[in-house]
Amino acid sequence: MQLKAVGQGVQRVDIRQKVRGTRKYPQDFNMEGQLYAKVVWSAHPHAVVKRIDTSAAEAVPGVVRVITYRDVPVNEYGINVHDQPVLIAEGDKVRWVGDRIAIVVAETERIAAHARDLVQVEYELLPVVDDPRQAMKPGAPLVHEDRESNILKHIVIRRGDVEQAFAQADVIVEGYYTTHHVEHAYLQPDAALGFVDDEGRIAVISSCQWPADDLHQIAHMLDLPEDQLREIVPTVGGAFGGREDMYIQHLAALCAFVLRRPVKIVFDREEVTQRTGKRHPFYMRHRTGATRDGRIVAAQVELISDAGAYASTSIPVLGNAASFALGPYKIPHARVDAYTVYTNNAVTMAMRGFGATQPPFGYESQMDKLAEALGMDPVELRLQNLLDVGDIAVTGNVMTAETGAKETLRQAALAAGWREEDGHWIKPDLGTPSAPYKRRGIGVAIAYKNVGYSLGYDDKTTAKVELSLAESGEIARVLVKVAAVEVGQGVLTALAQIAADTLGVDVDKVRLALVDTTETPDAGSSSASRHVFISGNAVARAAAQAKEKWQAILRDETGEMHVEAEYTFHGRSVRPTTPFDPETGQCEPHISYSYAAQVALVEVDVETGQTEILKFWAAADAGKVINPIMYFGQQAGGVHMGVGYALTENYIQQEGRPRARRFSEYHIPTVMDMPHEFESIAVESAPDPNGPFGATGLGETPTLPTAPAITNAIHDATGVWIESLPANAERVWRALRAAHKL
Repeated sequence: MQLKAVGQGVQRVDIRQKVRGTRKYPQDFNMEGQLYAKVVWSAHPHAVVKRIDTSAAEAVPGVVRVITYRDVPVNEYGINVHDQPVLIAEGDKVRWVGDRIAIVVAETERIAAHARDLVQVEYELLPVVDDPRQAMKPGAPLVHEDRESNILKHIVIRRGDVEQAFAQADVIVEGYYTTHHVEHAYLQPDAALGFVDDEGRIAVISSCQWPADDLHQIAHMLDLPEDQLREIVPTVGGAFGGREDMYIQHLAALCAFVLRRPVKIVFDREEVTQRTGKRHPFYMRHRTGATRDGRIVAAQVELISDAGAYASTSIPVLGNAASFALGPYKIPHARVDAYTVYTNNAVTMAMRGFGATQPPFGYESQMDKLAEALGMDPVELRLQNLLDVGDIAVTGNVMTAETGAKETLRQAALAAGWREEDGHWIKPDLGTPSAPYKRRGIGVAIAYKNVGYSLGYDDKTTAKVELSLAESGEIARVLVKVAAVEVGQGVLTALAQIAADTLGVDVDKVRLALVDTTETPDAGSSSASRHVFISGNAVARAAAQAKEKWQAILRDETGEMHVEAEYTFHGRSVRPTTPFDPETGQCEPHISYSYAAQVALVEVDVETGQTEILKFWAAADAGKVINPIMYFGQQAGGVHMGVGYALTENYIQQEGRPRARRFSEYHIPTVMDMPHEFESIAVESAPDPNGPFGATGLGETPTLPTAPAITNAIHDATGVWIESLPANAERVWRALRAAHKL
């Protein structure tokens, strides 16, 4: 089949309007007679709310209502566990500074902001639990008093005989690695407009990642059937997982429900930074054993993640982390214990990588430690142990046709200057440092990521395809209806390309409908790098059915001018997944995978600890490349986030209180921090036969190996191991002096 759209650098379907500023974001919408709302936030990370006095706020002219817990029909919600109050009740307690006490609704935003400051709350302070390792201990203050402990979930994986394998290992290396809270830093602040639509439904215009799930949670909160609710998702200014949970849309819905008038809420940057969820910090203890010839025989890992005050997605994030704890390597004997733990820190949630971002820092540091201990090249050691088609992973699943780890690493290494001679890999010459006080080093890392929801979840998308026919009978226009939210990743363009080639039409004839839960069927979340595979399959199959109907019209000459088809694609129809066995952790964890290998060439200033990235090579195998321009964009954007994760970003909290309150206090890397040279490599060695045109998914994978590639390069340059992120100048400087390297 000759492809005209798939594989081509098709211009993004939304780019012109975005560049011209004509696309409307949620904060750009207004309605006649609308009100404005401001949230009264908790003043403490852990305290009993003794009394809420709203009288002074209610007395302010222009204040319409102060909404409290008494106005919420069912005062609980949560994306996985209903453990979050919508508004804190008197006698209940706040568990982090993002808890909400009340919502002040007024005729203007200024009045609402003024009145918010007049709401009086009396607290009884409680001990703050801000370290998950301490929170696990018996006798630690309970974040949720109805639980026996703060441990939210414990996952085990047991494979082979670990102790016997360690006894047979010639080399054993150990490490304790920590990662940190990270802010999503999407540019468009959270905003929502709640109203009652013409059909009497409670409706919300908002940014989100999964509108159907929002409705499910809002229906529970308002005690309404879901068909009495509606969510419209216009242009979204970034997400990276940060809009998977609800932080604003349910509040706007509540206001509209109570007041029966349009109510608009827009968080300012400080509210977004301090009162919304973050990436999970992880504490990772590793022990890895290998034979003298470089064959890994055993690994033992303990993972502890900080769930923050509420469950959010911490349990599925932990599941992902456990399944990827050892990396894409053949390890016959393994023991993994993974925990996620409640604290009074910020709620932690989905963020690019979803539990697959933190483990590579641990397992790829271990691989370099092993290589050094064995006197082997780090690329050679990895290639010797990487999973290949037919190999068995730590969870007992057999790796299938899309396993592209080895070729991805091989291409990245060759591009960076490694060469293979007589079966051995030889590191490239790095050249002369630019100054006497600088040292050069090169580091490599590889990681892999699931595509689609995992561990027994029924991942599915429903898509509708409508064809409008010209008088000649040819297809004049294609309308695809699917609630796949565009959060910047290019999903609308990719789905348009898939529809175009399935139907055999030019891509400019394809249009994607606005996401509106009354019109567009559920496509699941814009997460898990899943839309190209799951939603792409749904669109392709709906388009194929529409094409069959169209061809029948041509044959029968019925004169019909409109064709419709609908298809629901289930990931389990091509590869069923299963949950962890509770005792062994053995399972079929994931539908499909993508792989990324990266190499960083750095210079480290040993007088200041500053790390400069001279060149960066990023290779990824996500099956067939749907759009090479967007592929490059995902690689570059993923590495940008990875550089921030590795070197500069750190969402600091002290005793549950945020110290990073705005962008000026949170160091997102600028263009000056990025690699001087960047090379993106598309590896198409292992297309997935179950993906649309062989594609899997790339959205998250390029972020995963960036940090360990950089920290391994820092070690190559200086001889010191960095075991805590971020590897900022101060941390590297202190590590150099602690190791007496200067």
